[in-house]
Amino acid sequence: MKGIIISKNANLFTIESGGQIFNVYPSGKTKSSGIFVGDYVEFDKSINKVYNRKNFLIRPPLANLDNLFIVISPVPKPDLLLVDKILLYCEFNNINPILVVNKYDLDKKLYEKIYDIYGNYFKILKVCAKTKDVKEIEECISGICALAGQSASGKSSIINAIFNDNNLTNVGDISKKIERGKQTTRIVKLYKLLNGYIADTAGFSLLDLSMVSDIDFRQLSSFYPDFLEGRKLCKYRSCIHDNDENCGVKKLVNLGKISRERYNNYLKILNELKLNKKY
Repeated sequence: MKGIIISKNANLFTIESGGQIFNVYPSGKTKSSGIFVGDYVEFDKSINKVYNRKNFLIRPPLANLDNLFIVISPVPKPDLLLVDKILLYCEFNNINPILVVNKYDLDKKLYEKIYDIYGNYFKILKVCAKTKDVKEIEECISGICALAGQSASGKSSIINAIFNDNNLTNVGDISKKIERGKQTTRIVKLYKLLNGYIADTAGFSLLDLSMVSDIDFRQLSSFYPDFLEGRKLCKYRSCIHDNDENCGVKKLVNLGKISRERYNNYLKILNELKLNKKY
């Protein structure tokens, strides 16, 4: 039989296949090669084969991700550098990113700001988990999906609202002293919906450069769809869009056609990649 791994508890894997649930241990061969939530597998009394993966996330451990909802909210204060790193990670790993502004009722200007920066190139939704207004995200769930973003931005609350179950996942509170969330999600589990699965994964709030460190800094701008027109205007093909006076990207930034905040975050990531290059 064929199925998908929806949860893992030590060496016991829960598989969904044709609407039925099976708890299965891996064979020696598949155990040694590694099996992860999101893997498509072949099994009978044990897991005999793991199919090739579309992509694989190390932290949290999740395979074959199709869509990633990047959650942004007024509280804690939005970290758009983190958002840009997650978008970069999606572009690099063949994952479809969708921006989600949660708690939009608290600050409607935040949605306008996010739309001004990203709206021409990425899908942007607005939801309010507290009032269970999550229809926009429900309509976009297909394949294997996960939520990313800062801790306490409302990832677990959104999942609870989608399933109308306040106890489905743990919900953390905000540390008022430092305005950062307390991470609450400890395991990865896929929850079944009509058109796909959604994972509760807090690990994305801790994204660091190591997750995009394989990118050659000289190719970094190619992962920015909003830089495409500017790159065509550059005098030199080797331009990395940092300090060249003939840089088309910089010209569009100065004209307001590319967000200056997004461009400044690009420079920060570019410099990080330069400092961490292995060649």
